[in-house]
Amino acid sequence: MTEDTTGAPHEPGSQWYDSEAGPLVRPYAMTGGRTRSGPTGVRFDLITLVTLDPGAPGTDGMVLGPEHRTLIDLCRTETQSVAELAAGADLPVGVVRVLLGDLLELGCVTVSLPVPPAQLPDERILREVIEGLRAL
Repeated sequence: MTEDTTGAPHEPGSQWYDSEAGPLVRPYAMTGGRTRSGPTGVRFDLITLVTLDPGAPGTDGMVLGPEHRTLIDLCRTETQSVAELAAGADLPVGVVRVLLGDLLELGCVTVSLPVPPAQLPDERILREVIEGLRAL
């Protein structure tokens, strides 16, 4: 270990990490400047569930970044939401969405889109129910 001009210790290979500022790699560098999750256009909500595809090809021969591999490792143990993956990988949600789009296109993961919230019943029906309860 050597010291730099500020007197702070410098470890070899730590050029991308600052002890006070944290990682120095910007999020857009992790996604290659992309902000959308691939040509399929799948929208990953925070509650979208992501599962490692058991029939997926091995990732050994694939050229994946360390962030992709981190997401695969997090999905390996159990199904997780996009929000859980972002927290577990310590990455911004936007970055995780783009990386998950890559993994989905490669066939490494499957996603379960959230069920849309049920529509509220018609006000007329609610009034009839209230009137029926009052009649009891």
